[in-house]
Amino acid sequence: MNGFSFELAATDGKARTGVITTARGRIRTPAFMPVGTAATVKAMRPESVRETGADIVLGNTYHLMLRPGAERIARLGGLHRFMNWPHPILTDSGGFQVMSLAGLRKLDEEGVRFRSHIDGSEHMLSPERSMEIQRLLGSDIVMAFDECPALPASEQRVAESMRLSMRWAERSRAAFGERPGHALFGIQQGGVSLDLRAESAAALRRIGFDGYAIGGLAVGEGQRAMFGVLDHAPDMLPADKPRYLMGVGKPDDIVGAVKRGVDMMDCVLPSRSGRTGQAFTRRGVVNIKNARHADDPRPLDESCRCPACRSYSRAYLHHVFKAQEIIQSMLLTWHNLQYYQDLMAEMRAAIAAGAFAAFERRFESLRAAGDIEPL
Repeated sequence: MNGFSFELAATDGKARTGVITTARGRIRTPAFMPVGTAATVKAMRPESVRETGADIVLGNTYHLMLRPGAERIARLGGLHRFMNWPHPILTDSGGFQVMSLAGLRKLDEEGVRFRSHIDGSEHMLSPERSMEIQRLLGSDIVMAFDECPALPASEQRVAESMRLSMRWAERSRAAFGERPGHALFGIQQGGVSLDLRAESAAALRRIGFDGYAIGGLAVGEGQRAMFGVLDHAPDMLPADKPRYLMGVGKPDDIVGAVKRGVDMMDCVLPSRSGRTGQAFTRRGVVNIKNARHADDPRPLDESCRCPACRSYSRAYLHHVFKAQEIIQSMLLTWHNLQYYQDLMAEMRAAIAAGAFAAFERRFESLRAAGDIEPL
C-alpha cells in the first residue's frame, strides 16, 4: 500500500465517478484542477480556491524550476508549505512548456536543452531531471516527462514524438522509483491517430503507472477531432486507474470528456478568462466589459454562491473592469472557479444517480438559451 488509490463508486455509460485517495487527502472524480502555474492560482488565495470545492491544484515544473527553483522550494519545506496548500498537488513534467515557451531548444534522445524565457539562462530537462524536480517539489501526483508536438503535424512526426515519449516514460518510471504516498502518471500520445494512441497505451501499460493521462489534445485540432479521439482513447487505458485529460478546457469540452470516461482535467481558462472580463455561467459566457451591464443591478448568475454573485452587481463588476481595479480579477476568477467546481459536483451527482444524460440535456439547453435579457 503506497498511500495512493483509486476507487470507482458509479458509472453511467462511460461516465465515471469515484475517489482518488492520496496521503494529503481525497480527490473526488470527475475532478477539475485549478492551475497554480508559479505556486499560486492567479488572483486567488489558497483558502479561497479550497472554498470553491477544489480538492487538488496543479503546479508547473518548468516555471518553478526557473523561479524560484526546485532546490530552494525543497529547502523551504516543499511546495505545499511554500504556497500554503496542504491538499493534493499534481505537477506537470515541464515538457509542454519547454516546447511552447522556451527559446533555442535542442531536442535529442537525452532530453531538451533550452534557454529560459525569463533570463536566457541555459537548462537541460530530461526524464531524470524532471523526476528530480518533482521530487524536490514534493508533489503528490508526478507526471512522466514527454514531448507534445503542436497539431496539425504529419503522422510521421507524431509517431516519432510518441515513441520518444514512450522511451522517456520508461526512464521516468525508473527514475521515480518507489515513493510511498506519491503517484506517477504516464502520458498517452499519438495525436489524432487511433493506431498511434493504441500503440502508446500498450507501451504505457507494459511499463505500469499509478494513473494515465491523455496528452497531445486541445493543441489546435478542434473539438470535433478531440472528441473523435476521446471516443476511443480512454478505453485503451486501464479501467481501474484514474484517467487525466491534460489542458482541457471549456465547459462543453469538460462535459464531453467526462461523458467519454475521463476522470481529471485542468485548464488555465477559468482564471485567465476572469482576468480579461469573461465569466462562465450556466447560460454561457458573459463579457462583463460590454456596455449592456453598466446599469444592471442583478447578479452575474443568480444561482451561484461565489462572492461576486452574492455581494456585487453586474454594474459594479463592469465598473471595476473598466477602471482596471484588481478586485475585478479577484471576483471574476473566483466566480469562474466556482462555476467549474459546481459543474464537476453536478456531474458527480448525476453519474451517481444514473442521470448523466438528463444532466447533459439541461446543461446544453441552458447554454442554448443564452444570457439573461438586458434590463
